[in-house]
Amino acid sequence: MVEDALVDSFRQAGAGVRFDWGATAAATLPGPTCALVVVDVLSFTTAVSVATGRGIAVVPHALGAPGAADLAERLGAALAVPRRERSAAHPWTLSPGALLVAPRTHRLVLPSPNGSAIAAAVAGGRRGDDPNERTDGPAVVAGCVRNVTATVAWLVARGYGTDERPVWLIAAGERWPGGSLRPALEDQLGAGALADALERSGCTLSPEARAAAQTFTGTEDLHAAIARCASGRELSAMGFPEEAEIAAALDTDDHASVMDGEMFVRM
Repeated sequence: MVEDALVDSFRQAGAGVRFDWGATAAATLPGPTCALVVVDVLSFTTAVSVATGRGIAVVPHALGAPGAADLAERLGAALAVPRRERSAAHPWTLSPGALLVAPRTHRLVLPSPNGSAIAAAVAGGRRGDDPNERTDGPAVVAGCVRNVTATVAWLVARGYGTDERPVWLIAAGERWPGGSLRPALEDQLGAGALADALERSGCTLSPEARAAAQTFTGTEDLHAAIARCASGRELSAMGFPEEAEIAAALDTDDHASVMDGEMFVRM
């Protein structure tokens, strides 16, 4: 079919590290032997790295999709609330700053419209009707600026980053009011940091991944770029200016966050 041929041309074959945007790419392009690294710097994957660093397993769920409370109950997990609904009774939110100081919980269902939705969809695609029965599918990793070196070390140690076992860097992006994808600079920077580190580890980059890497290496002030980009300005206007500083803290976290079953855990 013509459509299949077109998709094949988008797979960036011949490179160990590949880059694309959004939920459609995550669902369409990666194969079962790859590692899919979701990058949502403001804020899902940064929040995941902070939480798993504290020993909290994070369960992804699409924001607004039904079943979040039931999922939390089934897993014995806390359920994150919107940033502005944070309280003593509900201290867990998508804000990495909140998760740095919130009481430790064993598991946390963390909905978001972009990175969490992508991770939940990919994880769901690896399951059959029985939620405990796994089928073949890509490894799913939460990548961000805070965990670049640890994430790359985890990937390379497991043989990812070759044409046969590629790393797909999927920038989650944000949404326009109508729901269409809005490419987000902070996610390109996060993916670029990972691409650059993977190349320095001996992996080959597709032209798309190389362009992301060059965006990162060409950025003189990472914190300023994340704080002043559209998403950073949005969070600042909402009253959360500290999130850019937390998200831009390169290699602050010494662990990878990898999906094990239904949840991201520290690796």
